[in-house]
Amino acid sequence: MGCGTECQRRAARRFLMEFTSTCNPASRMGFSAALRQGMAADGGLLVPVDAPHWKSESFVAPAFSAHTGAALAAAELARTARTILQPFVAGDALADAATGICDDAFSFAAPLKPVGPSGQLHVLELFHGPTAAFKDFGARFLAACFQRLQKPQDATLKILVATSGDTGGAVAAAFHRRPGIEVAVLYPRALVSPTQQQQLTCWGDNVRAFEVAGTFDDCQRMVKLAFGDAELTSRFQLSSANSINLGRLVPQAMYYAASSLSVWQATGRKPSYIIPAGNLGNSLACFWARSWGLPIGEIVLAFNGNRTVADFLVTGQWQPRASIATLASAMDVGDPSNMERLRALYPEHAQLRAAFSADNVADEAIGQRIVKDFAAYGEIWCPHTATAAEVYARMPASRRQAGPWILVATAHPAKFRETMEPLLGQKLSLPPALAALFGRPSVKESLANNIGALRAALQVAR
Repeated sequence: MGCGTECQRRAARRFLMEFTSTCNPASRMGFSAALRQGMAADGGLLVPVDAPHWKSESFVAPAFSAHTGAALAAAELARTARTILQPFVAGDALADAATGICDDAFSFAAPLKPVGPSGQLHVLELFHGPTAAFKDFGARFLAACFQRLQKPQDATLKILVATSGDTGGAVAAAFHRRPGIEVAVLYPRALVSPTQQQQLTCWGDNVRAFEVAGTFDDCQRMVKLAFGDAELTSRFQLSSANSINLGRLVPQAMYYAASSLSVWQATGRKPSYIIPAGNLGNSLACFWARSWGLPIGEIVLAFNGNRTVADFLVTGQWQPRASIATLASAMDVGDPSNMERLRALYPEHAQLRAAFSADNVADEAIGQRIVKDFAAYGEIWCPHTATAAEVYARMPASRRQAGPWILVATAHPAKFRETMEPLLGQKLSLPPALAALFGRPSVKESLANNIGALRAALQVAR
C-alpha cells in the first residue's frame, strides 16, 4: 500500500463526523450508517459526537426587513443547507451527493412574514411543500439520501414511520415509487383528521398505511420495538423516517439557520422562536442549530393539553403518560422521543430550564386564538400554529417588545378544515398539491396494537 493512499485514508478518518447512541457513547458510526440504521442497536437515539460550530459572519443570508420579512426562497435555503451539511458528510459515502440532496430537499420556499405593524413579530411559514407541512423538508432530505445510498443489488429497504398526522403524509409523498424502498405508515385510528387520513392512505404502490387501534405513542412504541425484534431485523433491512432518525432533524435545522441569519445580519439581533411542540423533533432541530453557533435567542415550546415536558421543567421528574386527544392533533404526544436527545444536549435539569421555556394551551384557547388573530391580522393559523400564537399573546408586553419573535407555522390550515371552518365561518381551499390527493383511492389496513401484529403484517408480501 502506498504512503499517499494511507495518508488519504487517515485524512478521511480525521474529518469524518461521527454519531453515537444516547445510551452508549462508545458506539460510533458515520452519517450514512446513522441514517440507514435509524436508531442505535441498543435502543438509543443517535446524536453528533462533535458537532460543528459556525460563525454567523461566514454566511450570506437572505435579505430581511422588519416590515416585509424575508422570502427565504428555495435557492437560499438550499445554499445555507449545503454549507451546514458539508462537515456532516465530509468523508462519507454521501459527500459527493450533498449538493443534489440539498437541491432535492429544499425545492420550495419558507417565507418569513411580518405579523401586525410592530415589526417585532414574524411567522415562518413551513407549509409550502408537497404535503403542506414542515415535515416535507426532512422527509424529502431523507428520501434523497436513501435513494442515493440504495444500490440495485441491495435488499429492499423497509421504512417504518409512526405518525400523529403530518409525518406519515410527508414520508409517503417523499418515498412514493422510489425503487428498492417500501414504506409502512402507522397512524392511530380516529385520531387524525379526515384530510390527514387521505394523505396517509392514498398512495399504494410501495407505501402501506396501517390504522392502529391505539394512540400515536402506541404506534411509536411498535416502531421502536421493531428495530429490536430479532425476527424482523434478521429478515429485513429496516430504517425509520420518524424524527428518531437524525436524517429528519439535520435538514430541519436549516430553516432555523437561514431565518435567524437573515434577521441577525439585517438587525444585529438574535430572533427568538416559539415552536409548536409534540414529539420534539422540530424543536430539537432549533436547539441543535443554536448549539452550532447560529444566532438564535430564546426558544419557547408551545404544547397543547399534553403536559409531559412542561411538567418536567417544573418538577425535574420525567413522567411520560398516555397522550390525550386535542384540536392540535399532530402534537398529541405523551412520551416524546426527542426528549432523549434534548437531555443529551443538556444533561442537567438546571441546564434544561435555562435552555428553554414551555407553556400548555387548552383546546378552548386554541380555538379562540384562531378567531382572534384572523380578526386582528387576517392570518389563518392551523391549530398547531395557533398554540404558538397563544403562547406569544400570553407573554408580558415587555417581553414581546424585546423581540424579534418568530412564530413557527408548521402546517397549512386547510389540512384541518374540519376544525377550522366552523371556527371561522368560511370554507378553506386546499393547496393544489393536497387537492390532487383527493382524486386518489384510499387504502388502509387495520392493525392491532402490538409488535406481533406488526411483525406479521410486514412479512406479508404485497
